[in-house]
Amino acid sequence: MERIKKGDTVEVIAGRDFANARRQGRKVRGVVHRVIRAYKIDRHHRRLGRDPDKDRVVVQGVNLITKHQRRTGDVRTQYGRIEMEAPIHISNVMLVCPSCKEATRVGFRVFEDGSKVRYCKRCNEAID
Repeated sequence: MERIKKGDTVEVIAGRDFANARRQGRKVRGVVHRVIRAYKIDRHHRRLGRDPDKDRVVVQGVNLITKHQRRTGDVRTQYGRIEMEAPIHISNVMLVCPSCKEATRVGFRVFEDGSKVRYCKRCNEAID
């Protein structure tokens, strides 16, 4: 089970967006669109195991970049200057607890039936 999942609300705690928001006295929050898990790959392109140093997340409205997309033969592709979210490292975001609405660390509880649940370390409530 992972600490941050798709659909979670997170707060940026480091990086370019955090520095800009801090100067303006506000916080940057957004919903996770995608979680990118990294794997170690051997020379035969086989997965050897997880590489948590390279895990990344794509957050709505955070780390916006402008991609210049050339028109291709297909009429349906979008072209021109496209503004899109780039992935940021998973350590630069912190989960926002749905019950206390604060950025918090995540803990795990395992019950007798074998189920595992995330919980907020600040208010001690279950997250999912």
